[in-house]
Amino acid sequence: MTSSNPIEPLREALANADAVVIGAGSGLSASAGLTYSGARFERYFGDFQAKYGIRDMYSGGFYPFDSLEEHWAWWSRHIMVNRYERAPKPVYDSLLGLVQGKDYFVLTTNVDHQFQLAGFEKTRLFYTQGDYGLWQCSKPCHPKTYDNEETVRRMAESQGFAVTENALELPEGVVPKMSVPTELVPYCPKCGRPMTMNLRCDDTFVQDAGWYAAAERYQDFLRRHQGARMLFLELGVGGNTPVIIKYPFWKMTLQSKNSTYACINQEDAYIPGEIQRRSISITGDIGMILSRFPTSNEI
Repeated sequence: MTSSNPIEPLREALANADAVVIGAGSGLSASAGLTYSGARFERYFGDFQAKYGIRDMYSGGFYPFDSLEEHWAWWSRHIMVNRYERAPKPVYDSLLGLVQGKDYFVLTTNVDHQFQLAGFEKTRLFYTQGDYGLWQCSKPCHPKTYDNEETVRRMAESQGFAVTENALELPEGVVPKMSVPTELVPYCPKCGRPMTMNLRCDDTFVQDAGWYAAAERYQDFLRRHQGARMLFLELGVGGNTPVIIKYPFWKMTLQSKNSTYACINQEDAYIPGEIQRRSISITGDIGMILSRFPTSNEI
């Protein structure tokens, strides 16, 4: 069903569900204020915009900078404000309140780890496309990833930014440097090649032991609840990678007659006719929709 006043059908689906599988795409983080263009982009990357004409954080991640020192100046800022800094709006907090006390699992293509920052249990999360907080060998010569937080914070500080636990600020009057010291540039400890981000951009993406463990926990969750009353809750998933969340959610809803599929998106969401009667489609801002729900304790 499609509804401009969707609270009641989704509230009922949540209340009746034995388990909830959240499928989260970039629209969820955008609703939480992690926008990649506009004022937020200009605040942190105005100098790169002026020098190179880069218009947003996404395209800047692919820019062929002249040096690794400049490359990591860009990426350290990007990582800080999209991985170690909490989202400006409490959308993830609202979502946690909605499923608190429920048996839930999160499948997401997002790489910003806002779920963990909001307090979701790490063992209930599967980040399929990587993590801004991890580096890997650019070849890669071995299937291991490396935590980057300490070095990334040092990189940001070296450019003139004030780095706190959850924020990146530029002190008044300070002109940021657009490069990091050479000694901070990361290289693979095995082969000596430059490190790169652990993001699924091509066939060099490393699926490390943690990735496989999370994948197994997700499959185990689905096995344990096979035949149960499941709510597949899709939030902000676009059409770029439908085979990860959208298509599997449709298929599992079709196969399990006790399941319900719900989708919240800024744009109209298509629902296959085969599951139309057990689906809820909600058009609107995710944060605004979730803020209208009671918490799980009140459902």
